[in-house]
Amino acid sequence: MHIDRRRFVQGALAASCALAPPLRAEGPMARGVYIGDMHSHLFFFRMAASPEQRPLGPTMAAGNATLVAWSLVGDVPWLRITGKGIKQKGLPKPGEAGKWFEDDVARIKEHLAAQHLKLVLTPEDVDKALAGEPHVVLTVEGATFVEDGIAPLSHAYEAGVRSVQLVHYIENPLGDFQTEAPQHDGLTELGREVIAECNRLGILVDLAHCTDKAVRQALDVAAQPVIWSHSSVTRTRTPNWKMPVWQARQLSYDTAKLIADKGGVVGVWPMRSDVGGTPETYAARVWELGEWLGDDHVAFGTDMNAVSRPAIASYADLQKVVRSWQKAGFPAASIEKIANGNFARVLKQAMGARQA
Repeated sequence: MHIDRRRFVQGALAASCALAPPLRAEGPMARGVYIGDMHSHLFFFRMAASPEQRPLGPTMAAGNATLVAWSLVGDVPWLRITGKGIKQKGLPKPGEAGKWFEDDVARIKEHLAAQHLKLVLTPEDVDKALAGEPHVVLTVEGATFVEDGIAPLSHAYEAGVRSVQLVHYIENPLGDFQTEAPQHDGLTELGREVIAECNRLGILVDLAHCTDKAVRQALDVAAQPVIWSHSSVTRTRTPNWKMPVWQARQLSYDTAKLIADKGGVVGVWPMRSDVGGTPETYAARVWELGEWLGDDHVAFGTDMNAVSRPAIASYADLQKVVRSWQKAGFPAASIEKIANGNFARVLKQAMGARQA
């Protein structure tokens, strides 16, 4: 796994001019490395695309993406975009977050039906995605719909949700998030109950946006591996809410290692200020994280359509990442793990642990 990042980026930049057109996932005999993405959007503030401008089916096919997590943003009606990032503009009244969840699920399913895309509902569906049949994982970013008890989680599962991220950008009763001053000293008791209920239902727990303390407390509770779906890992600073957003949103190496040690997976985003501005610089950062945590514990987490001027703007760009690794002679087994296998593994493990 060891690489010299500077030499790798230089070599990958030179090789990128010779890359073939992206493979397309067209039928069961499609060849090449399939792509998985632990975190993406299509409706989030319409920041980079709308469903009409960029329908999901062709977008996935252009990059051979077959296992894509579409994140329903649970708190978007109560957010605003500011010069200092995304900030809270209010709090939902009782029942409003649940209504928003229902409406957004309906919009997502309408688009998926129009695109002839299937939801991942069982471990067998993940296997189909790994074999080349495109599937979408319905996820929730910010479990605002939970409100004051775990009962809504069962309904979310029945609606097709297979991964839940506890917190996002507004206060909620589950725990602290990275970009505002802590309120709960980590996780709340309800946050712990939500993790336990997700484990029981077969829902993958996503700790992205949680504070370092909340992550460590969550790992003490979780009976199954968890993911950190998107951002990056730092070995040189201790992230805190007073830092610039991209630094506040990083995960410390020590905590990332704890996630990995418990079988989890960390996703890397394509934030230009963090990972550089090209698929090749992104490729170097992702591979480097594989060196730090082990190649069983790293994945793509593009935050698609929610990052301004990203290094990765499409799934075709992720094929450039894969090809740069191939050109560099990296092990095929490691490439496939990072490209889609690791996400698939923890998702299947979470769903397979469901208790009736």
